Amino acid sequence: MGGFEGHLFPGLCFFFYGLYHAQTFFKASICNCPAQYPPTRPWSKGRWAKLRQIYCVGLLKMLGACILVAQELHSIPGQFVLITRLYHQRNFLYHKQWQHLTLYLSFFLSGCVDVLSQNLLPWRCAPLEQGGQALTLCVCLPLMVSHIQDTEGVERQSHILLIQAMFLLMLVVIAELWAPDMPQIWVMKAFFNMVVGSWLIHLGFVLFRPISGYKWMDDDNNDILFVTIFFSWHVIFIAVLMTWIYGVSFVLYRYIC
Repeated sequence: MGGFEGHLFPGLCFFFYGLYHAQTFFKASICNCPAQYPPTRPWSKGRWAKLRQIYCVGLLKMLGACILVAQELHSIPGQFVLITRLYHQRNFLYHKQWQHLTLYLSFFLSGCVDVLSQNLLPWRCAPLEQGGQALTLCVCLPLMVSHIQDTEGVERQSHILLIQAMFLLMLVVIAELWAPDMPQIWVMKAFFNMVVGSWLIHLGFVLFRPISGYKWMDDDNNDILFVTIFFSWHVIFIAVLMTWIYGVSFVLYRYIC
C-alpha cells in the first residue's frame, strides 16, 4: 500500500465494507430478517432477472484487488522481479511491493470464495465465506508486522495502531466461525472494518499529503503523540457514526418503509 493512493483506496474498501455490514445488520435486527448471510434466492426466469439477483460483494472485492494490483505494478520503477543475482549473491528485491501484492491476492481469493458461495453453489455456505475472511486477515497481520521493520517515528506509530485494529478485527472474524449467530460479533465486525478503513485513509494524508501543508516530523515527540490521539478520535467517530446509522435505519425501516 505504497503512496497516497495505496492507502486511500484500501481504506475506502474497508470502510464501505464495514458500512455495508452495519447497514445490513441494523436492517435485519429491526425487520427481523436474516442478517449477515441471507440464504441464496432462487433464480428467477427472464433475460435480466438473474443479473439483478447476483450478489455483488464478492465481485467488488475481486475488482478492488485487481485495481490495487494494477496500481502497485504501475508504481514500480524498472523490471519487477523477485530475485536478482549480482556479484555471485542472491538478493530479494521489492519486498514491500511483494508484501502488498500478497495482501491483494488474499483479498482477491476471499472475493472468489464469496462469489462461489453466493452465486454458484446451490445453497449459500456462510462458514466458507467466514473462513475466507479469517484466512485473509491471518495473512495480512504478519505481513503488516514485517512491513514496519524499517520504519520509524510517525509512520511506525501510525502503522502500529493500524496493526492493533487489524488484530482485533481478526479476533472478531475468527470468533464468528464458532459463534456465527451472535449480534455482538456482527456489530464489532462492522465497527473494526470501519476503523481500519478510516485510519488507512487518514494515514494517506498524514504520510503523503498533510492537510496543514506541513510535513509530520519523525523526530518530534508531539507529532508521534498526536498520531495516537487522532486514532482515538477515529474510534470515537466510528462509534458515533454507527449509532447514527442505527437511528436512521430504525426510522427508515420502522416508520417509512
